[in-house]
Amino acid sequence: MHSNHNVFDDLGFSREEAAALNEKARLYSKIVECARNYSQRQLQELFDEPQPRVSDLLRGKMSKFSLETLFNYAAALRMHPEIRTQEPVRVLHAARA
Repeated sequence: MHSNHNVFDDLGFSREEAAALNEKARLYSKIVECARNYSQRQLQELFDEPQPRVSDLLRGKMSKFSLETLFNYAAALRMHPEIRTQEPVRVLHAARA
């Protein structure tokens, strides 16, 4: 199986789904890494979430969180999340003979 460095592609998701899930996973990982500097109580207050929700976040239950929620958590941690886009790659077609 050919890998393009996106495990979600390798798992059979569409290109669009794989791209979204990959970005979600990247943001999630950065949030969890940053959250290690806080107690669960502090995270509850920062995120305005109950303890079980914070526990789910810290225990790897990424599927329970929307991308929007993760953006809100990242902002609460002062991470300055952003979405970037790039111009599409233009494909030059070979001239027909």
